Amino acid sequence: MEVTSGGQLGVLGNKKGLDVPFNIRSYSSSMILNQQSQTLGQVLENDPSVRTTYGYGNFSEMFVIRGFAVNGDDVAINGLYGITPRQLVSPQLYDSVQVLNGASAFLNGAAPGGSAIGGNINLMFKHATDAPITRLSAGYTSSAMGDGSIDVGRRFGTEKQFGVRLNVAGQSGEDSINNEYRHSTALGADFDWHSRDNSTRISMDMNYQNQGVDGGRPAIFLGSAVTSVPRAVSPSHNYGQKWAYNDLNYIFGMLNIEHDLSKNVTLYGAFGALHGDEKGNYSTPTITNPTTGDGTAGAMYVPYSQANESTRAGVRAHFRTGFIKHEVNAGGSALWEDTGAAYAMSLTPLTTNLYNTPQKAAPAETFVGGVLDNPQTTSWTRLYSLFFSDTMTFLNGRVALTGGFRYQNMLINGYAYSKTGRGAQSSHYDQDAITPVVGLVIHPTRQTSVYFNRIEGLAKGAVASGNVINLGEVFPPYKSTQYEIGAKYDIGRFSAGLAFYQIAQPNAYSEALGTTGNYIYRVNGLQRNRGMELTVNGQILPGLRFNGGGTLIQAALRRTAGGTYNGNTAIGVPHYTINGNLEYDLPFLKGATVVGRVVNTGKQWVNQANTLHIPVWTRFDLGARYTFTTYHKPVTLRFGIDNIANTRYWSSAFNGYLLQGLPRTFKFSFTTDL
Repeated sequence: MEVTSGGQLGVLGNKKGLDVPFNIRSYSSSMILNQQSQTLGQVLENDPSVRTTYGYGNFSEMFVIRGFAVNGDDVAINGLYGITPRQLVSPQLYDSVQVLNGASAFLNGAAPGGSAIGGNINLMFKHATDAPITRLSAGYTSSAMGDGSIDVGRRFGTEKQFGVRLNVAGQSGEDSINNEYRHSTALGADFDWHSRDNSTRISMDMNYQNQGVDGGRPAIFLGSAVTSVPRAVSPSHNYGQKWAYNDLNYIFGMLNIEHDLSKNVTLYGAFGALHGDEKGNYSTPTITNPTTGDGTAGAMYVPYSQANESTRAGVRAHFRTGFIKHEVNAGGSALWEDTGAAYAMSLTPLTTNLYNTPQKAAPAETFVGGVLDNPQTTSWTRLYSLFFSDTMTFLNGRVALTGGFRYQNMLINGYAYSKTGRGAQSSHYDQDAITPVVGLVIHPTRQTSVYFNRIEGLAKGAVASGNVINLGEVFPPYKSTQYEIGAKYDIGRFSAGLAFYQIAQPNAYSEALGTTGNYIYRVNGLQRNRGMELTVNGQILPGLRFNGGGTLIQAALRRTAGGTYNGNTAIGVPHYTINGNLEYDLPFLKGATVVGRVVNTGKQWVNQANTLHIPVWTRFDLGARYTFTTYHKPVTLRFGIDNIANTRYWSSAFNGYLLQGLPRTFKFSFTTDL
């Protein structure tokens, strides 16, 4: 199955979706390969509850779940925060991409990057399987980008105790946007060992990733006096500057240990670390005349360094008290994050035009903060937590009640930009919080369940990032409360789920400062989202598979300054989203499959006053693959066309800036097992 219900639920471990009071799905590595996904955002185009946009003033991917952001900083690996490359992720290193809809402070702890209130994204490393694998892939993406990968896995030993999985992937060239060039390199070495009786299991994962964008097409802001939204440009037109770029380097990995003291008690621990080195020169246009496309563009160079450590340890025990079965989880987690940043910006904006973009020389960036070639610490975070839960099962497994809590301590310091070590402390937060959870699952039949949860979200306060004048400002942490009720159906080859929820958090966004070319990051008021989610995955008929669904969202602003915008819809949250992915195996040609996808997104407001919006947009994708055998080895050929109609559209207005959808893009690849 390319999509399954269930996954890794933090402290609760790996669970089948039907048995837990949460909405979670997993997208497999075979889907990543078959859909020729080159970034994490392209994998999540399959999920009806997720939309992807860019980060503040850069080319990073940011995800929107239940109307709230999941920053790259808050994507987890095996349930650990802080060890994932924070801007762009190469999906070739991972066995599955898991999406949890809803708050998860109890399950995963506080998010260090200040998001993940509306959902969580978790990645699982590849490891060796019982079947040996030597897989070679190569591909081409329009306009002129080539890619390739090799995936090797073996098990060794008399009991196959030792496993090794090696992955190498890379791509380079011009993509379907004119003069936008991307490159990436990903290296993964994954080792595991288990004892002869499988009571002890150890895995170690070591990885390197480099991603970069040169001459990237940015998002755009609208000037404060603009009264209409400009028409989207020709789909392949690049209104960025050729000197704009980013280059992102990360070394990261983790160690996992599990030991069964008995068949009912398991001890576990994990430790991970990441070192990141980023730099980029960014230029984000601000449109002042939406009819002519005239505007200004800033210039800002930002180097950024990051050193993180993250750990989790605990015990999981199963036992009975009378007719009640218990699963108890207890343990703790900790995360240390030291980030350094500097910047150099131009105080004189460039003139530009959205539709007929002139290429300008990079301006002198004379306003400097910090040390550009050696960024010093601007933020230091320490997150400690202790957790406990008990899942009690009654009536032969038909009813399961989960109760628990996580005690969290959050120490967050912000520092002024400095040329020697840490500058003067500019902000400080050191507080405790307890985030409880209650979840109920009832199984009317073996294949169905209804559920309820009350769970809270807790996140480090947002940090102003990107091309903003208050870069590095640390906002206070925030807590939210979620209520959710839903139903699920799962027969293995087919699953469906329906969920209703309510969740709220402070509202944060970037705002243009007139026509100066500068922006400021603000937190203003409360955003309360209510919604419905429908997901359908699996085989409808023999040879016919469907993955998709739809959502309805009511994202209302409350407690805004002076009550000015109370009752308005939050910026960039569509009223609805629909995804449909259909696969059909051709009966007259064995091994041939045709693929179709539709992505539809509702109207999105661009400003808090709800006077500007981007319209509904729809995108159609088509593809096909053919698998055959040569010399007793399988070979798969794939061909795909994204945005087949070459539709021009603004895909996102999240955080108040506009991101344009990609043009018609051709993809071709082949894979062979050696």
